[in-house]
This record gives sequence, C-alpha cells and structure tokens, in this order.
Amino acid sequence: MFYRIFRSRYSLLFSFIFVFILLSFLVRSSLLILSLSKTNFSAAGILHIYLMGLDFDIGVALLLCILYNLYLLAMPRRLTGTKIDRILTYTGLFLSLLITCFSFFAELTFWQEFESRFNFIAVDYLIYTYEVVNNINESYPLPLLISGVVLLVALIMLLFKKRGIFAATFQEPRPFKYRLVMFAILMALTASYPLLLRSSDAESSTNRYENELAKAGIYAFFAAFRNNELSYNEFYALMPSEQAYQRLRETLLDQHTTFLEKGHSIRREIRNTGPTYKPNVIMITVESLSADFLAHFGNKQQLSPALDSLADQGLFFSNMYATGTRTVRGMEALSLSIPPTPGSSIVRRPNNQQLATVGRIFEKAGYSRTFYYGGDGYFDNMNEFFGGNGFAIEDRGRNLRISDTYKTLRTVIPDREVHFSNAWGICDEDLLNAVSLGADAEYRAGKPFYSFVMTTSNHRPFTFPAGKIDLAPGTREAAVKYTDFAIATFLNKAKQKPWYKHTVFIIVADHCASSAGKNEVEVSKYHIPCLVLNLPAQKPMVVDKLCSQIDLYPTLFGLLGWNYESKLYGQNVLDPGYKPRALFGTYQKLAYLQQDSLVILSPQRKIESFLLDKGNVQTPINPAQDVVEMAQAYYQTAYDLFKNGGLHQ
Repeated sequence: MFYRIFRSRYSLLFSFIFVFILLSFLVRSSLLILSLSKTNFSAAGILHIYLMGLDFDIGVALLLCILYNLYLLAMPRRLTGTKIDRILTYTGLFLSLLITCFSFFAELTFWQEFESRFNFIAVDYLIYTYEVVNNINESYPLPLLISGVVLLVALIMLLFKKRGIFAATFQEPRPFKYRLVMFAILMALTASYPLLLRSSDAESSTNRYENELAKAGIYAFFAAFRNNELSYNEFYALMPSEQAYQRLRETLLDQHTTFLEKGHSIRREIRNTGPTYKPNVIMITVESLSADFLAHFGNKQQLSPALDSLADQGLFFSNMYATGTRTVRGMEALSLSIPPTPGSSIVRRPNNQQLATVGRIFEKAGYSRTFYYGGDGYFDNMNEFFGGNGFAIEDRGRNLRISDTYKTLRTVIPDREVHFSNAWGICDEDLLNAVSLGADAEYRAGKPFYSFVMTTSNHRPFTFPAGKIDLAPGTREAAVKYTDFAIATFLNKAKQKPWYKHTVFIIVADHCASSAGKNEVEVSKYHIPCLVLNLPAQKPMVVDKLCSQIDLYPTLFGLLGWNYESKLYGQNVLDPGYKPRALFGTYQKLAYLQQDSLVILSPQRKIESFLLDKGNVQTPINPAQDVVEMAQAYYQTAYDLFKNGGLHQ
C-alpha cells in the first residue's frame, strides 16, 4: 500500500517532504557542528535536538505543501500529465525548492550573526529588505550563492526525474474520492501542527544552543511574526498590582525624590543639590560594543586604545548592563529609562509618541535635541520614534516621510560630506563629522544642545575606509578598532571647537556584539562599557556598582545638579541610597540581577532563580521571595504604565 502511495500521483508531494526533511537535517547538523566549540552537548541533548527537530520539520514540510495538496485535489483526472499540468507542477516545484534552499542558506547566515534560529530580528529583516539585501550582498558573494542555490534546485529536480518521480506523478491519475481522502488526511495533519506544536516547546533545556537547534527556522519565523508583542498580564507571573507599585515606589524613593501622584504612578520630582550646570551633551551610542572588547576588561588585542585611554580620564561605569540584544532595545533604555517589556522594543511599537523621555527633560531645560544616524532612520521605526518625541532627525535616509501627526525637522546628510558608506549607512567618521557640523550650527544659534548619535560601522559587513587602522576591513575586530579610531578623531577635532569646553560626551554601547551563550539568558552577554567625559569639575572615577543602561541619565542629571520631573525607572547610581541591580532580557525572558541572585521571568508564568558565580555559572536555587517580588514589580509596572499611557507626557 505504501509503495502505491509513494509511486502515485502523490509521489512528488512525498518526495518533496523527504527532501525538505533531509536538507533540514543537514542544516541542523551543520549548525550543531559550528556550536560544538562553544558549549557541551549531552547525548540526551543531541537526541532532543534531532527528535524535536524532526517533529518541527515534518510540520513545516506539510505546511509548505498545502497549495500542492489542494492542487492535486482540484486538478481533474483528464488533465493529469498534460502540458498545463507539467508546466504548473515544474514551476511550483522549482519555486518551492528555491524558497526552501534559500531559507536554509539564510538560516546559516543568520546563525553566523546571531547564533539563533529565526526570531523577531528575522521578521524585522524581512520588512527592511533594502538594508538586508545590501548587507548580504556586501558580506557574501551573492551571485555565486544564488547560482549555487539554483544549481542545487536543478540537481534535486534532475534526481526526481531519474528516480521516476515525475513519471509516476503524471501517469497515475486518481479518482476524486481517493484524492479527497488523501487531501483530508494531509490537511488534518497539517492543521494539527500550529494547534499542538509551538516553537517554545523546543525550549526545555537550560542550554540555549540546544533549544535553538531543536527548532525549525521557518516555523520559528512565523511564531515570531505572530508573537511580536507579548501580554505580560496574560503570560507572566503576576503579583497584586497595588503591591507591585508599592514595592517599586519604595525602591525609587530617596532623599531627592517626592512623588507627585499616588497609586499606579511613578511621576515624581527630583531635586538634586549642589551647583547646576547646563552643558551641551553628545551621546555616541556605539553599535555592538561589548565590554570585553576593551583592555580594561581583559582584552589583549588592542582594539580600543582610545576608549581605554578615555576610561582613565572621565567617569567610567565598569559594571553596567544593557537591557537587551538589539539596537532598538538600547535606544529604548537610553531614551525612556525603562526596563525591557516582553516582545519588541517600544521604539517599534504603536502609540510610542509624546512619551516622557529623557529628551523631554532636556527640552524643558531649554535644549534643542537631534537624533543622528548614519543609515536610513526609517529602519526599525527610529525616525518615527525620535521624531514623535520631539527630536530633529539627521540621517542618510531615502524615505523622507515622518509621521504627519508629529512633524519634525528632517535633514539628510549631504553627499559632499560622505566619503564611505555600506548597506547600513555612512562610516562612523562621516557620521561624527555631521555631528560636529551640527554642533557648530547649534553653538552659533546660542542654544544648548543634546545629540543622540547612533553609529553603524561595527555591524556586518564590517566595512569602512581602508588605510585608517592596521587591520583590514571585514571582521568584527577591525570594525571595533575603526570605530575607536573614529571616536578619537572626532574628540580630537572637537577640542578645537569653541563649544568643546561646555560639552559633556557620553560613549555607551547599545548592546553586546553577541547575545548567545551557554544559558538562555547569558549575563556576560549584556555587559557593556560606558564613559562620561568632560564633566565640569569631575575627577576621573570608576563606578563599579552594578547598574543598568536605564541609570545613565538619572546619574548624569544628579551630577549636573538638575531639578526635574521624572517618569524614569533609572536611578542615580552615585546616590548613597542606590541599591545595585540590573535588568535585561530577551524578547520573552525577563531577567533581574541583584548581587549574585538572578531571577528570570518567562511565559507560562514561569519563575526561575539562580545563584550567579564569578564565572557567570548559573546554579538553580529556591527563589528568594524578596528578589522575585522586585523583578515582578519592575517588569509588571513597566508593561502596565506603557500600555495604559502612564509613560506619556
């Protein structure tokens, strides 16, 4: 019976399923081999990878065959094997194999960059095709790869022909009743997968590599597309709302703070002591600058000589942690001073205009505000977010549209100022030169300014002008060293400017270069450097307290002696009452670190607690109720305030 099925009108359908599973097996095995040097896999773990992976692969293959299954049902017997049947079948198979093989190639490149199966990042990349296609084209020999994919598809089709698959498909017409039964069986199996199998079902191990390898890329992609935002109230462990706000308000309350509202609010007045300064502020947010690129954290490659030197001259935060693993998450933390909420960053969500941002505090202090980006700020909704929150925009974008509701000044960095660019934007030297020219104009206007600068050179394909440093373009290490060179060049030129002595410079990472680790949430993969330079009357100082990106501006405002109204979650790290902690996470997992206690909140209302040693080894422990409640208080209230408008002006 099975022979008759496989040598029938349905032979091509089942052959495609077999080839898909085989190719997926090879891709999964390749990714496993690539990961062997980074983590240890147990026999049970490898078995989990392949058995769970097979389950996902069957589901994806069935989903890809839906249209062909319907075609086989609808095509009349008299047309079986005719010219139209052959044209439609060959064309459909070619396109299906092309998409399949290309998706497997994309998985390999995606893993190389993120060490993950497709996730929200892949969904974003599908939307922003221009940057991604150009990035791939500059990073890989795209014509050769496309030719290789087409050749592989042709070889598979030739194999089908030699094995008699097409002959059986076109010479075995089946009655409608038979086709209806086959259609019903296959559709029932296909429909069962989205209902019974979730991408998160693969996440049964504490080893994130094992979890990722057990998934199927296409299945994970559509799961990410569907779950772009997670409801904290629906998926996470809750504490009574009144208790959550009470715990948070107790934590935020210090000698400088007075709450302006009761109940479900963190709106408060901050009154700092000492003289008040209003310097210009330029923040250079560096793409993917992990702490371990700096010699101060043990790096021996001399990748950041300028930053290492500057760290000894200003305020150096040696124990700061990013809130996430993407640029938009770092922007969210630095502009809103808020813990990460589950799903995509607030920068990419609707209803994210007119928020109580750090920029609004500068605005009320009389500052102009500009967002500088070397690429197209349309990407990741950056221009809409910053424009909708009062920033002028200066970028290299092709898309000139800013929300009609929140019109803002938009300037395109002119071609005459650009000497090098790649898929992601102009090189960091050119970007920082645009910042310098903008500062010149602001100085002439006689108004203090705040500049939020986002670099791009330390991003794949890692290309930049040749001859600037002693490393050739094309590697992460070279890109880090080039960005260090660009920052040093900018600061040296700035010293000749009349606005320099009245300007504070901040250098901070948006996130680390790689978020993958042995654990689902690898603490060391969030450790970033942060420098504050040229502060008035500030002696060099190392701040070694555990802290977060969200604490940067409350600390700066404290140093400047500002009095302001705040809805920020961050705190002044230098205040004697500050309680060290860090908040960070993935799209689903939310982590809270207090001393050596790590709490991770996950969907399905899961709470995990770990003891973290100096080697970042996570040992499961019984949850400490106080630490768990603090984690819940931060994340539960952050989600509630954003969704209910409590973070708006």
